[in-house]
Amino acid sequence: MTFSLTGKTVLLTGASKGIGAETAKTLLDMGAHVVAHYGSDRAGAEAAIAGAAPGQAIALQADLGQQGDARRLWQEAVAWRGRIDVLVNNAAIFLNAGGIEEPQGEWDEVWDKTLAVNVRAPSDLMREAVHHYKEKGGGIIVTVVSWNAQRGSSSPKTIAYAASKGALKAATQTIARNYANQNILAYIIAPGVVKTRMSEDAAAVLGGVEKLTAGLAMGEWVPPEEIGSLIGFLSTGTCRHLTGATLDFNGASYVR
Repeated sequence: MTFSLTGKTVLLTGASKGIGAETAKTLLDMGAHVVAHYGSDRAGAEAAIAGAAPGQAIALQADLGQQGDARRLWQEAVAWRGRIDVLVNNAAIFLNAGGIEEPQGEWDEVWDKTLAVNVRAPSDLMREAVHHYKEKGGGIIVTVVSWNAQRGSSSPKTIAYAASKGALKAATQTIARNYANQNILAYIIAPGVVKTRMSEDAAAVLGGVEKLTAGLAMGEWVPPEEIGSLIGFLSTGTCRHLTGATLDFNGASYVR
């Protein structure tokens, strides 16, 4: 069976690097029209969609830490082709600071920034998506969280990040449960250690790359293009009754 996204328009957040950049390439290869969101790295987003056919992709900027910018992003994305069929909530920040042992001011700042980008902004986008999908007869949401949403963080310094991913997971599940009968499908992907700059930052917290890699069942980090392939498949809606599921993606390093 060949899976295609021809005729579908996808809004992908965090498209300028890592999982997002690889996902953009996969979606384009599958025939989708792609709205590639970026925060500050326009060059990265443009590189991710460089292989697009004329009119197949557009890069849009939004500061997801700024309240209201997510809604503006959605409106501009819809205006491009008149509809969005798939929302991929991928963008996130990882701040190695503001933990249990840090000063109160740092704790407050990190929590505010993390919740704004990792919870409020994607939730604003999902709210817009649900209203849009109800009018259009359905649609798909794919949310990328982290295995920290399942098991917590290995470092007390990144408690805000773990909490934000758990909150976004629950928000996506809530949408899945309440709108499945309106053909609104929502899936969650929970990656482990992915070969991205964010994971390299996390490795620094946990004793370095070699130490982190040694604890993985496959002895290697998850290639971001594999997650991009899964996002592409979920975006087709082929397995409708998988809606609400959380798909662990960690090479058997954390099995539930």
